[in-house]
Amino acid sequence: MTRSLTPANKTLGRLNWTWQDGLLILAVLALIVAIVRTASQFSGGFQPNLTVSTDISAIPGYTAQTLLRMSLAYFFSLIFTLIYAYTAHRSRIAALILIPLLDILQSIPVLSFLPGVVLALIALFPGQRIGIELASILLIFTGMTWNMTFSFYQSLSSIPQELLEAARVYRLNLWQRFWTLELPAGAIGLVWNSVMSVAGGWFFLIAIESFTLGDKDFRLPGLGSFLGTAASRGDYKAILSGLAVLVGVIVLIDFFVWRPLIAWTEKFKLEMVEAQNVPQSWVLDIIRRSPTLRMVSDRVLQPLQTALDYSFIRAFPVRSLPVNPKGNIKFSGFLNWIFVSGFALIVLWGTWEAALLLRVMSGADWLRVMGGAVFTALRVIVALVLSLLWTVPVGVAIGRNPRLAQILQPLVQIAASVPATALFPILLLGLTRIAGGLEIGSIALMMLGTMWYLLFNVIAGAQSIPADLLEAAWVYKLSRVQRWQTLILPAIFPYLITGIITAVGGAWNASIVSEYITFQGRVVSTSGLGATISQATASGNFPLLLAATGVMSLLVVLTNRLVWRPLYQLAQEKYQLLV
Repeated sequence: MTRSLTPANKTLGRLNWTWQDGLLILAVLALIVAIVRTASQFSGGFQPNLTVSTDISAIPGYTAQTLLRMSLAYFFSLIFTLIYAYTAHRSRIAALILIPLLDILQSIPVLSFLPGVVLALIALFPGQRIGIELASILLIFTGMTWNMTFSFYQSLSSIPQELLEAARVYRLNLWQRFWTLELPAGAIGLVWNSVMSVAGGWFFLIAIESFTLGDKDFRLPGLGSFLGTAASRGDYKAILSGLAVLVGVIVLIDFFVWRPLIAWTEKFKLEMVEAQNVPQSWVLDIIRRSPTLRMVSDRVLQPLQTALDYSFIRAFPVRSLPVNPKGNIKFSGFLNWIFVSGFALIVLWGTWEAALLLRVMSGADWLRVMGGAVFTALRVIVALVLSLLWTVPVGVAIGRNPRLAQILQPLVQIAASVPATALFPILLLGLTRIAGGLEIGSIALMMLGTMWYLLFNVIAGAQSIPADLLEAAWVYKLSRVQRWQTLILPAIFPYLITGIITAVGGAWNASIVSEYITFQGRVVSTSGLGATISQATASGNFPLLLAATGVMSLLVVLTNRLVWRPLYQLAQEKYQLLV
């Protein structure tokens, strides 16, 4: 039985819809104005002697500039992820080069990218602030994109063969296959890893907005430089104020961005039985029910999408590119030759330049690098094991219980996003009083850059478990141990391996801020490869920086090739979800 609306109820309904639509329109206009006003500050000359204020009144303006940098870095990371992972997935020749290259890129610490990126953009925009701004955005990009790319590639590689066969039967071209099958298949993992990637951007924010390169000091007004300046001065009031604003920003982003996206991606979950408890979002409900947005969708977005579909269909007909039985594109021999020869030329040029730079390294420098690699490797292993012990059970609990996820998800994002370097003044007070000091305490600091990659991938894997399989486990009365052995662990295994690969790279990256700390004008450090990289960056010792970065990348790549990649292949072959 349906209830008809009285005239009073109809009026009330119109007022309610008008208020919601008006709120959305005002929010969009306010966002546009804020972006334009903040972006206008990125122009002009660069101030090398900029003094970052620690006054609380400066926080709103600093926060707006940081948010714009983070947003641009995430946008570029998303575009890079879609293109890079899709190319590696669709072309066997490209995968043989791009995936090992991705291992190398994600193993390079942010500070190792810093000299080349900053010097190149300063030369491109001499004396202009836009050069330093672009450098900071690219550095944030390097802290975000690798995790997202690995996740999306893993999702594309794990699409059930039955769905791939259906795409071939229905003769979908490249665009149709990407838009209706491949992008939806990676949506859940991509959103959760986007959360982690943005958290990684916050983690290195202080090092990116305020850094030293040789005898030059580069500072940009932002929340990261505010926290870094407050931490170096030991201004606890400013530190707590900055952290409070950062927590508030993270909560708002979770409410208005991540929670709606997580609830929206539920429709891409592969299951035969509808789940009883699904993530909910008040913002997503408003967007879906808004008459104004529905009109914009019907009159603008849908016709635009239709036009794009027809354009891509004409550009990429079904037989435009030959594919092998696994669905990979078979490029012509000429294109393969161009791709491989171009990559080989870049490698040869880079090797020659590196050899010229490394020839000035002394034996003592090499011993320092090798000894530091041993110490940092031990810390990475301990941090990884300790992180796995708690992230697997907690991640499964959050992923399988939407109500629990509603409560813990923002808390986890806050914990993952708070820059560890902002907490160093507080942590150092305790670390200096325990046995081992920073030698042991750096493991705890390193875990802050490791465990969240594991947790968010486990959450994404647990969320992707079809409800019908969980229902079957309940019908057959499997015990908790049996459910973990036969369903949960096999289902999350591909995501867990992806998380481990990125977590190991994150641990090595975190070593640069956990083994070398500047506090109240003094340096606290311990033996390790991360400390060597930080010291080389601060002093402008480029040969030592290159050697330490090369050894770190080599260790990460060898570990991935010999340990994690075989497990990754096992996950694709043995634990792939079948329908």
